[in-house]
Amino acid sequence: MTDAVELNRQAQREAYGAPLAETFRALMGDFALTQAGLAQVLGISPPMLSQLIGARRVKIGNPAVLHRLQALRELAEAVRTGGVSTDEVPDRLNEIQASTGQWTRTDAHVAPNGDELAVDGLRSLLRAVASGQELKSAAAALEGAHPTLAEVLRVYGMGPVGPAREHYARHRDLF
Repeated sequence: MTDAVELNRQAQREAYGAPLAETFRALMGDFALTQAGLAQVLGISPPMLSQLIGARRVKIGNPAVLHRLQALRELAEAVRTGGVSTDEVPDRLNEIQASTGQWTRTDAHVAPNGDELAVDGLRSLLRAVASGQELKSAAAALEGAHPTLAEVLRVYGMGPVGPAREHYARHRDLF
């Protein structure tokens, strides 16, 4: 490995939290995609994906591709935690491939506020003590007698961060 490639991997780590090779390989494994299949979902050419994996390129310049990458990471997490069933994955991949959303990095440079820390802490705690399937089962068991508690398990334990933060903001006045 050349020094330039190692420097590029370090730059990817700083920009994206991990070298893109690790991220892309994890996503290919999570969704049983080939490199060409991942490139298709992301909306980039297979040679470009190869250059990013090999750290011959550092950054993804297209905001829509960055948005799709983030959506894939969130989908992988939702599948791992049981929030999305494996039967739903093909449709979700098609939705991600068709999306044209914009990516912004403004949140990456802003320290999380107290509410965000509380939500992130609760999500981490639930996911540390129970699997996605256990959380889903517990929520189902509580639904009849304690529906709001079941909702907490579903929203914070199995869902994406956005709805959890919205739920927290709506209920902040309770404490």
